[in-house]
Amino acid sequence: MRAIIPVAGFGTRLKPHTFSHPKVLLNVGGKPILGHIIERLLEENIDKATFIIGHLGEKIQEYVTKTFPKLKSEFVVQEEMLGLGHAIYTAMPTVNEEEVFIILGDTVFDVELKGVLTSKVTSLGVKYVEDPRRFGVAVTDEKIVTKLVEKPQEPVSQLALVGLYYIANADLLKECLNELIEKDIRTKGEYQLTDALQLMITKKEKITTFDVEGWYDCGKPETLLSTNKFLLERNGTNRRISNVVINDPVFISETASLKNCVVGPFTTIAENCRIENSIIKNSIIASNSNIKNAMLEDSIIGNNASIKGSFQRLNAGDSSEIEYL
Repeated sequence: MRAIIPVAGFGTRLKPHTFSHPKVLLNVGGKPILGHIIERLLEENIDKATFIIGHLGEKIQEYVTKTFPKLKSEFVVQEEMLGLGHAIYTAMPTVNEEEVFIILGDTVFDVELKGVLTSKVTSLGVKYVEDPRRFGVAVTDEKIVTKLVEKPQEPVSQLALVGLYYIANADLLKECLNELIEKDIRTKGEYQLTDALQLMITKKEKITTFDVEGWYDCGKPETLLSTNKFLLERNGTNRRISNVVINDPVFISETASLKNCVVGPFTTIAENCRIENSIIKNSIIASNSNIKNAMLEDSIIGNNASIKGSFQRLNAGDSSEIEYL
């Protein structure tokens, strides 16, 4: 089986961080979003993956190849952002396997996959949502999908597709994606994966659903922080530092230096940070940042940032320098 992971998006809602850093490499719970996903795939014995890259794709390729050398990785470039269906279409020439597992690169998930991946029946991860208008949705009859609709304005189902797709028949998916492109079948101006999956249903492919309660989106600052909280609750560090009050759960890198601080709860501090005389909670501090005399809450601080004398809520990108006198 091969994983297909689209990571070509610009991450517009996470500016300024995504000006200089791919969204999927932002740190949550002590490692990049993409690192959590790849580790989970390897746990499921999926050791081949195709990454669909675009914006800052060279950084993603460098991270994957250096951090996960045992993963058989291929990288394809999506030259134009023409929808998720188009992204998967660009990856299909790398697929020689009968089965593929598609997972969106900005989603951390907590679900039992073994039964899904051994079922040999195409199955889509779904979650009940109050407002389905932002999602593709599945209309089902006893967990058998009868219809898929992309971002419905009229309520047809509240089962949102959450970005996990096990495809038991990769050849048929390839055929349906080719049909979308050749016939220029678009929804809301883009080639949609849901439309290709609907074609599979039309061609008599059985598609089921599986429930995903543990679904954590990392697409905007507030959801990035809530995902960080979830991951820390499951797997924070036990590091203790002299003259530092630590309110678990937190992640503090072994290479971070802290002095006279209160840290946590729900705070990630990445590699080589230097933090002094500060109070930080429910925040993410990225690598090589320098924070002094600051009180931060609900904040995201990028790599190599310098924050001094701040008593604010901040969303500061890489290499920022902020000083309050």
